[in-house]
Amino acid sequence: METLEVKVLNPQAKQLLLELETLKLISIKEANYKVMELLESLRKKTEIYPVPTFEEITKEVEKVREERYASEQAT
Repeated sequence: METLEVKVLNPQAKQLLLELETLKLISIKEANYKVMELLESLRKKTEIYPVPTFEEITKEVEKVREERYASEQAT
């Protein structure tokens, strides 16, 4: 079995494909582009809000731990 992506440029071509599906020669599945839309959205957000580096994340974690440790020592 081989899978192909087809762009239908003419409504008559779609009708031919539907007829082939009726004859059980092909199977048609609607494309789901939600994943691609999600990726595009994430890419745009990344441009606005850069992804922090590992070092930046580590510094922030250490800072929170120090604050938590200091508050535990105070009580």
